Amino acid sequence: MSDLKSGLQLGPKIGGGFFGDVHSGNDDVHGNVAVKILRQYLDEADENWQLRKEDLLKEGQRLSQAAHENIVRVYYVVRDESTGNPWLVMEICKGGLQATYDAGPMGLIEVRRICSQIALGLQSLHSRRMLHRDIKPGNILINRSGVAQLGDFGLVTDKLVLGYGSRAGYSDHIAPEVWKTSVTSAKSDVWALGMTIYRLLHGASWYSRLPAKPRDVIADGGFAASLPWLPHIPDGWRRAIRKMMHDDPDLRCQTASQVISSLANVECDPDWNCAVDPKEIRWTRSTDTRKIFVVLKSHSPRRHEWSAWSEPLGAGNRRSLGGSAGIVGYMEAEQKLRNFFD
Repeated sequence: MSDLKSGLQLGPKIGGGFFGDVHSGNDDVHGNVAVKILRQYLDEADENWQLRKEDLLKEGQRLSQAAHENIVRVYYVVRDESTGNPWLVMEICKGGLQATYDAGPMGLIEVRRICSQIALGLQSLHSRRMLHRDIKPGNILINRSGVAQLGDFGLVTDKLVLGYGSRAGYSDHIAPEVWKTSVTSAKSDVWALGMTIYRLLHGASWYSRLPAKPRDVIADGGFAASLPWLPHIPDGWRRAIRKMMHDDPDLRCQTASQVISSLANVECDPDWNCAVDPKEIRWTRSTDTRKIFVVLKSHSPRRHEWSAWSEPLGAGNRRSLGGSAGIVGYMEAEQKLRNFFD
């Protein structure tokens, strides 16, 4: 381990991202910590990095004051004696939601629980006149107690947001007005949270099938109204997310508090397990006595079929619950499945 005068001991690298690498660490006060070593971009001029470095040190001091259960705690900031690079010493978390998102759709109950907690953290940031500017699945972390927390807040500035978005895969989360003005606000954070909730409900495989890359069409308007949905997502969720992602900031959810209220009212029962594969989408859930299966098979972009049935958890017979009775178009299959899930 390398040692700094602060008493912080730096351990192995445990992660990395656009802004720098993350190492495990240890200090006498906080025990095990995460240390984010902020770095110069590959194409960033030395003089620009020097200016940004000083800004990051000042911002780091602000971050250390933003204590909240649903925000990854920044304990303090130190400067690497050899490079002068800022090091953020933070609470260590067991993992984030990027891998969960990559694996497939999350359940309604879990998304509501996690994103309600994230909205509470966002509300706390906004009350301090701080913005996040980088809300996405990878920046939602789960601490050792299972609590969802926002990480990597305060590192993106309005000067950086568009360039950062294009480099770091965040541009799908940039609100329509920010594409036009490069000016962020609490309302653009709400928009990004809405996009995050949509992605968590659908998973990476479904999201990759969107007709156009969001970053190419968001600025044109009408994006949220055109989003396709997995058919088991209830109407209340759809309305809440569209409200969060309205093109007009004045017609959008205005605050994180309003997001919390919206999420409190969405339907979570029944809560289906969903898996999305290239040629098939599968749903399952269990009652006290039976397990229910729904399968949508795709034979081609225009040829689909679906079926639903239940099987006993003990002795008994399989029961058919419905289906397309042959090949149908996707729109027909989707509508029938929505009716079934309703």
